[in-house]
Amino acid sequence: MRWDAQRLDLEDPGTLPGLPTVAGLLRSLQVPEFPGLTLHEVRAKSALNRVPDHSSMPFAFTVNTFRGCSHSCVYCFARKTHEWLELDTGSDFDSQIVVKTNVADVLRRELSRASWKREHVALGTNTDPYQRAEGRYRLMPGVIDALARSGTPFSVLTKGTLLTRDLPLLAAASRDVPIGLGVSLAIWDDELHRSLEPGVPTPRARLELVRRIADAGLPCGVFLAPVLPGLTDQKEHLERAIAAVAEAGATGVTVLPLHLRPGAREWFTAWLSREHPKLVGRYRTLYSRGAYVPAEYRSWLTARVAPILAAHGLDRHSGGEARGLPGDESASFPHGSLPGPPAPAQPRAEPEQLALC
Repeated sequence: MRWDAQRLDLEDPGTLPGLPTVAGLLRSLQVPEFPGLTLHEVRAKSALNRVPDHSSMPFAFTVNTFRGCSHSCVYCFARKTHEWLELDTGSDFDSQIVVKTNVADVLRRELSRASWKREHVALGTNTDPYQRAEGRYRLMPGVIDALARSGTPFSVLTKGTLLTRDLPLLAAASRDVPIGLGVSLAIWDDELHRSLEPGVPTPRARLELVRRIADAGLPCGVFLAPVLPGLTDQKEHLERAIAAVAEAGATGVTVLPLHLRPGAREWFTAWLSREHPKLVGRYRTLYSRGAYVPAEYRSWLTARVAPILAAHGLDRHSGGEARGLPGDESASFPHGSLPGPPAPAQPRAEPEQLALC
């Protein structure tokens, strides 16, 4: 496997205890609480990743605490990134998890540089920072604290209900810097959920996460994504989903149809052929031009979704313009999922008061 960018150097005084002092060798372990997973502990040389200048993303930097994701979402767009490690985009992506054990310390050093301009940093844009391994390694409290103390606005996108552990820390951070929180939630049928995203908390658990975030006084935008043609784009499904997230207190909703990039495309197509063979021809037609559905499908989905969003008051920004519709690039991120103004100033708790179980 290609670990050179994250290798443990022979002379590195920070090598993890118990690791052989051989250049490039990492500790890999399996633990009883995560059956089927192999955790590869690495010491990252950098934490901040610059987003390419040509990207349309509304942030310039990201931080990824893990590579690979035990959520095991069949449709995950990030699967191809595992090829760089000479691992496959299917079962390896789900089960071979790279853990950047020193990510918070490296991030603190990078944020302390005089050249750092305190630009928006996005967490969870590649693999989920609140996947199961976070319960063992507790990387996010250090990352959140580093960002908040440096005055850096940040956002978190997750499917992981473990975020509730860090709500006190996030609430404290929101009084110092602008933050945004986003939850991804689209599949409401339990059987389909277990088949497509077997490592993800249930839809009802994620709905409760939205409610807990709202109850903490924090913003929470919901990504109703991915909408799966022929599987989750029925009017009844969309009505049920949007009504539920509105009732839970979401500050915004964006509806996004499935896109199939290389890596995810092959894995998803194999799943579709096994589970829903009658839909294979339709998907072949819909995605014949590339990773995205054609404009005709986006227009059809927009017409179906728009009145539902309007009925729940989720069709507009505070400024009044339309939002949350498929194919609307300006609305790709729902209100609340990107950093907004800091919360009203309150006395900040000392670090020990923010320690979480």
